[in-house]
Amino acid sequence: MFDGVARRYDLTNTVLAGGQDRRWRRITREALELGTGQRVLDVAAGTAVSTVELARSGAVAVACDFSIGMLREGRGRGVPLVAADALRLPFADASFDAVAISFGLRNVADPDAALAEMARITRPGGALVVCEFSRPTWAPFRIVYVEYLMRALPTIARAVSSNPDAYVYLAESIRAWPDQAALARRIGARGWTDVRWRNLSGGIVTLHRARRPAGHAGE
Repeated sequence: MFDGVARRYDLTNTVLAGGQDRRWRRITREALELGTGQRVLDVAAGTAVSTVELARSGAVAVACDFSIGMLREGRGRGVPLVAADALRLPFADASFDAVAISFGLRNVADPDAALAEMARITRPGGALVVCEFSRPTWAPFRIVYVEYLMRALPTIARAVSSNPDAYVYLAESIRAWPDQAALARRIGARGWTDVRWRNLSGGIVTLHRARRPAGHAGE
């Protein structure tokens, strides 16, 4: 499915997000508080647009995705590209200072296992940021938003996407995804501590941030 949407993936995302995707990427980078020369893994990086944003911090940012089609679209962006499954990351324990996953955890076959795997490759004290669609905080807007997901989003996707049928899945997966508090509990149960979240765009997107506790390398 992801290979099929790769060609116009970035354009489609920008249109569907009303241009807010650029802001969400910047806030994700800032939340990681990366230092020059630190290593950060961008899981489910797609075409590596998010990885390029992370690299603006001066960190060594590595893009990781299981879709070869997505990675092909990301060639030439000046960041390392690694084809890998989020459930079996090909990196040593505690080999990154931080890890990010933007709009990808929802698409992993086993999100809880992916959270544990990301904890494995992050050094003690390292940071995790999960940027993902969530639940709008204002109930009247939430009703309008669900209507947009199920009706307007697939219609817009037909006009701009290289595989519009994939965006029917997108709408359904967003609606079924856990809310802010539920996701925070799942993150905390998979090797992370100090889990906090920040709502963006009224809760359409939420940024969850957590730390790898000291003394857990290699677990």
